[in-house]
Amino acid sequence: MTTNRYVSPPPTMTPAAPTTLHEARLEAVLDRLVAGRARRIADLGCGRGALLDRLAGRTFVTEAVAVDLDAAPLDAITARFAADDRIKVQTVQGSLMDARLKLGPLDAAVLLEVIEHIRPEELSKLEIAVFRAWRPRQVIITTPNAEANDYLGVPRGRRRHWDHWFEWGRERFQRWATGVAARSGYRVEFEAIGSEFPSCGAPTQMAVFTA
Repeated sequence: MTTNRYVSPPPTMTPAAPTTLHEARLEAVLDRLVAGRARRIADLGCGRGALLDRLAGRTFVTEAVAVDLDAAPLDAITARFAADDRIKVQTVQGSLMDARLKLGPLDAAVLLEVIEHIRPEELSKLEIAVFRAWRPRQVIITTPNAEANDYLGVPRGRRRHWDHWFEWGRERFQRWATGVAARSGYRVEFEAIGSEFPSCGAPTQMAVFTA
């Protein structure tokens, strides 16, 4: 099932209209965090922290844990949020497949365009860490919809980014996410992000898991 819905943010917060697919993904994730009233979240595979920059003043989130393998963006995030009294940001350097990482209690975890950067054989470790060890009550995952690649001008046989190990179509992604939900005791629903193309859907697909 694919659902498209908009959840109004708190009344003092005015969302900007998305102008790119990247912005549309961020807005879709923010909508879901607001709907779930998440206050403490983990941005798993945070990169430079684009999502973190939009949390303060736009959502209910007051604490965030930024997790990434690369120390450089984490250092930049620490410096950027050091004086921001609207949100407390903790950084953790480590692998998303390492269930031993101590992230503390979480309302939500976000994997924004992350799973396709993980070797397929490592996804089971990611599942164990996120859905069993850390177990937030909400998990939001976005990933490319490979069926839309032709419409985006991606040459056949290529992926959207050199670092992607895979890109799934809608049926494959939904089958994986449904299996994760069943094994972990979550419910899952799906949402299309971006303009939908004839017969192949939108360029980004999102799964929202709720415990």
